[in-house]
Amino acid sequence: MGLDKLALVSFRFPKPILVSWSIIILVMGSYALRLDTVLKDHGLYPNGQYAKVQEILASDFGIPDDPTMLLFEKEDTVTKAVFYQFIEQTLQRTQKLNGLDRVISPLKEAGLMRGNFAYALLSFSSPSYRMEKSLESLEESLPQHPHISVKMTGKSVVQRDVNRASHFDLAQAELIGIPLAFFVLWLVFRRLVIAMLPILIGVASVAIAMGLMFGMGLRMNMSNFVLNVIPMVGLALSIDFALMIVSRFREELQSRGAAEALTAAMRTAGRAVLYSSASIFLGLLSFVWIPLPMFSSIAYGAMTVLTVSMLLSFTLLPALLAVFLPALYKGRERTNAYFKQSFWHMISRFVMKKPALLGGIAASMLLGCLLPLRGIALAIPDATSLPLSYSSRLAADAYQKHFETPSTSRIWLVAEDKALFRDKADWLKAYALVEQLTSDRSVKEVDSVFSRSGMTPEQLYRIVQKPSSYKKYVAVLQPFVSGDHMLIGVTLAGEPSSKEARQWLRIWEQKQEPGGGRGAAASSLPFLLGGEAKYQQEVFDNIFANIGYVIAFLFISNFIVLFIAFRSVVVALKTIVMNLLSLGASFGILAWIFESGRLGMEPSSIAIMIPVFIFGLVFGISMDYGVFLLSRIYEEYRRTQNNEYAVLTGMASTSKIITSAAAIMIAVTAPFAFGEVVGVKQLGIGIATAIFIDATVVRMVLVPSLMSLLGKWNWWAPRWF
Repeated sequence: MGLDKLALVSFRFPKPILVSWSIIILVMGSYALRLDTVLKDHGLYPNGQYAKVQEILASDFGIPDDPTMLLFEKEDTVTKAVFYQFIEQTLQRTQKLNGLDRVISPLKEAGLMRGNFAYALLSFSSPSYRMEKSLESLEESLPQHPHISVKMTGKSVVQRDVNRASHFDLAQAELIGIPLAFFVLWLVFRRLVIAMLPILIGVASVAIAMGLMFGMGLRMNMSNFVLNVIPMVGLALSIDFALMIVSRFREELQSRGAAEALTAAMRTAGRAVLYSSASIFLGLLSFVWIPLPMFSSIAYGAMTVLTVSMLLSFTLLPALLAVFLPALYKGRERTNAYFKQSFWHMISRFVMKKPALLGGIAASMLLGCLLPLRGIALAIPDATSLPLSYSSRLAADAYQKHFETPSTSRIWLVAEDKALFRDKADWLKAYALVEQLTSDRSVKEVDSVFSRSGMTPEQLYRIVQKPSSYKKYVAVLQPFVSGDHMLIGVTLAGEPSSKEARQWLRIWEQKQEPGGGRGAAASSLPFLLGGEAKYQQEVFDNIFANIGYVIAFLFISNFIVLFIAFRSVVVALKTIVMNLLSLGASFGILAWIFESGRLGMEPSSIAIMIPVFIFGLVFGISMDYGVFLLSRIYEEYRRTQNNEYAVLTGMASTSKIITSAAAIMIAVTAPFAFGEVVGVKQLGIGIATAIFIDATVVRMVLVPSLMSLLGKWNWWAPRWF
């Protein structure tokens, strides 16, 4: 069944359609309210050496995985005795907490207290994304003191605060975005009833999609970023789809009956929605090339809400049009003569009179926006994603300042072998590995059983052979040797996020592989690498090692869709290139705003997933406008074979709708810029900026300029096609 026939059935039999979708919305809406109960953490966790080392550290060496930290700070007037008593009292209260596995106290462990600061580590049995109740109980158990503060931080606490802030950001964005979108729709249609139709489709799409994602979240690892992306993408796309179809339907009503008008609208605007949906879907599908749960879950969430939006546009929307048909007749579109005298027609004609000059100026502006990309810094989100008003952010900053050595990274190297420490040769290999690390210019310090004990490999080998000697030296051996594993701590020059640290890890990772790199033969002892720097290196490598596949798949698939839609190689290539220009310009503006802290933003690096998300989402979303515009131009060109007339008519008849659709998209996404989480701010600003550039500079200047310059070459296709 074609789109026009499907829509016509819904239009002629609206009651069954309305009842069916109402039931689905109610059922899915009830599940949507529970979506956050199945979401996990941010989903930037690679399944590599870092994860294996974290397991070994927790099971063999008692170093907890992602512990909760209590940071204590006293005033200068507080004595050490009072400070110690307060710490002990606090930790005694925590012993009653459910799920608490272990407490590492600064009163018993060296290095956890410096000056007026101290910290304790608490390990819970619950995963970090299921710590809400435990953290609430911990927070309630903390004592108060007028001159001593205790703050909670750590990945689980930061994640909880990010989740709360994200919920607040979402509610605030919807509170601002939906009324703004409704206002834009009212300006377009001038009737409240008609303006409500796209809003209803948008809300229904989000509710159904979130309900479906609840079911998917029960079976797969789902990133909590889904909570922000689904409403942002769903509302914007659903409202835009409905806007385009309703606008074309009203235009067709001026010259034909309702059924014929709907058929014509579906064969034109509906066709554009179908092809733009295909482009967006394939753009999102390209995310699955990146093997991290964040990207796959975001892709599935956005593809789900896109599919639901498209189905509602072709079924529920026609049924609603049938119900509100009298209101549509009262506010029909003006005749095509209006378009010829409209503001948009004048703009298009002005641009097409000087296409080379104006096109060159527009292209130069976009290329100029690329300049800030030269120094763009990407980073993995951490506590700095939160505002300074959050205590977890303040505690994390204080810990970094007082307990971490600046410009260094702590690397864990775990040597392993099934027969480790049974043969003297194993100890010699371990010693050779430590010596090789010590001689490395990038290594500032190596902490090992050899340096702590001051013993030779031969002496340590003899100790482990005799149970009586082992008991005597257990305090020296236990922190470094457990079962088949030996732990070596490496202090590396460079921050965990630095390129130098990532490169060092890659080089040493190659050394453990067969025939892997210079110095590999110095020690044949197998080892694994861990630590924060290793985590960041694996995330970066998982993204950038696969981004080429993402881009290639996205380009090829979108080229095929556009070529099928318009039967033109030039139009397909040109559309993709212009999308790249607008995306690059938006990235440049994003870097300009955040890296220097402009427009009231706190200076920060760009979250590593934001460019990928913006690229995948906006590349597809901007196709929405491009396909809608080009469909109208192509429609006129096929009818008249006059390129100049087709461009002018297409621009004049669609520019108002494209501008309105872009305004709605910006209204829905831009409010996220006022959120609390830095990544959410960057996503909202990035998408809104890209859409603004695409709907103004690209669609209003570059498109008519290039269409005019290329003439009939716009519609070139191979003879065999």
